[in-house]
Amino acid sequence: MGITMAQRIRKAVFPVAGLGTRFLPATKAMPKEMLTIVDRPVIQYVVDEAKKAGIEHFIFVTGRNKAVIEDHFDVQVELEQTLIQRQKLDVLEELRQDLPKAGRTSFTRQQQPLGLGHAVQCARDLVGNEPFALLLPDMIMKSPTGCLSDMMEIYHKRQGNVVALEEVPMEETHKYGVVKKGPRQNGSVEIESMIEKPAPGTAPSNLILSGRYILQPEIFDYLETQTPGSGGEIQLTDAMIKLNNDQEFSGLIFKGTTYDCGSKSGFLEANIAYGLDREDLAPQIIDHLRELVTSYDLKQAS
Repeated sequence: MGITMAQRIRKAVFPVAGLGTRFLPATKAMPKEMLTIVDRPVIQYVVDEAKKAGIEHFIFVTGRNKAVIEDHFDVQVELEQTLIQRQKLDVLEELRQDLPKAGRTSFTRQQQPLGLGHAVQCARDLVGNEPFALLLPDMIMKSPTGCLSDMMEIYHKRQGNVVALEEVPMEETHKYGVVKKGPRQNGSVEIESMIEKPAPGTAPSNLILSGRYILQPEIFDYLETQTPGSGGEIQLTDAMIKLNNDQEFSGLIFKGTTYDCGSKSGFLEANIAYGLDREDLAPQIIDHLRELVTSYDLKQAS
């Protein structure tokens, strides 16, 4: 089945309005999405994944005190002039490669913290009547090909909606949105139904929704009429459950590594993992980790 211009995934939504309270006091004045993994902000890794998958237009749903994200994806003339004067042209070229093309970023405000579903709904006019990708900026999904790129392959084969899935121990399923899977088709699993945070022992599988989505524009109709759920928030999964009654959902079982950078442990793990990918940093990191582990073991034994 060919992909028409109307069906092609050109736009991606990044909900970046969260307050980042788990990282206070670091996030009192700095958006959590701008905290760095080695020397790149968390949001840059997620945008890079989208660019690699062919996304052309990047839509950021922001909140107060998030202007630095907009500045990050803009040209800084003074900085570029300084780098040219100092002949740091390799750094300049790297900065320029990180930028989306002119006119390819949009920013809109989520004026109240009413949940992920509400944040997505705030992007409706910018997305328009076309399918789109949604990437949660806290989740860095590390794999050779890129999670969204793999999802695009499934979308090109099957159309409809596509979500990324990960396996977790059954005893942890009550923390997440969980799917009931059907048969495998063309490298994906068919999703028969979804449930948000099932009671312990009642989950239909151990496959959870993991922060990457390709959604048809009809999701906005369900979000617009969605009744607030837990904490008075508009839940995206609740709207997807309704959409699943009318449209097909496929799932990619992600086989890479996900770092939840909204948690302190996930953030630290990501820094170590990406630091070890760097030839200029890996030897020092390995030596220091060995020293730290040895020192920790000695303290525990004493």
